[in-house]
Amino acid sequence: MSSIFKVTMLAISLVFMAYCGAVQSEEKKAVASVPAKKGLNKPINKQSYSLGVSFGEYLKRALDENKKVDINLSTEFVLQGVRDALSGDKKLSKVEIEAVMKSLDKLTRRKHTELAEAKKQQAIKLEKDYMAKNAIKEGVNVTASGLQFKVLVLGNGAKPTRSDRVKVHYRGTLMDGTQFDSSYKRKEAAEFGVSQVIKGWTEGLQLMPVGSKFSFTIPSALGYGKRATGKIKAHSVLLFDVELLEIITPAPISQQ
Repeated sequence: MSSIFKVTMLAISLVFMAYCGAVQSEEKKAVASVPAKKGLNKPINKQSYSLGVSFGEYLKRALDENKKVDINLSTEFVLQGVRDALSGDKKLSKVEIEAVMKSLDKLTRRKHTELAEAKKQQAIKLEKDYMAKNAIKEGVNVTASGLQFKVLVLGNGAKPTRSDRVKVHYRGTLMDGTQFDSSYKRKEAAEFGVSQVIKGWTEGLQLMPVGSKFSFTIPSALGYGKRATGKIKAHSVLLFDVELLEIITPAPISQQ
């Protein structure tokens, strides 16, 4: 669906809402005196009502999205447009209306772009501030890449290499404490190649002797970056508690 069509549908939605609002006050007494489901036993009336409900729900979603980018249309002039369309006495020509709708479409796209950029910059700032505060906490180590780790339990086994396959237990959370993954919750340890995971894990695992438990604070550059996946939004800091149980050597050869 093209953006201009979406805006046109939004304009129609607003017109419909305004028109309904205008007639509602005039029909209020009459409607109040009629049982709510009167006439809905007739198939054609039930179909008509269902179509109205479906359209109304679409309108609500469209209006909610519109509000997010702070575009507020005048109900008074929307209603005037309805009256003029019904009477055939439009104050603007078809060419003028099309030009206005294209302008509204352009404004909507610009507003969405600005909102997306503002959210991106906010996420980047939150990440930067969080990493800076965490870096100075007691026991936190920072590598050249920006990975932050803290030794919770130091084992005495060997350290894995990039070519190894490992068995681990782990729990992953976001900055706000939201848990997005946990092998503990599944009650089953995970197995994978050291080089087959996000960069923060690949680097961090090679710092851990078998039997260790570390906490990792992984910046988005070593995680999913600008991508979003599941509960993980773009530019997210990832927090992991990782327990290295075993090294399985060697890891399967990548087919890529």
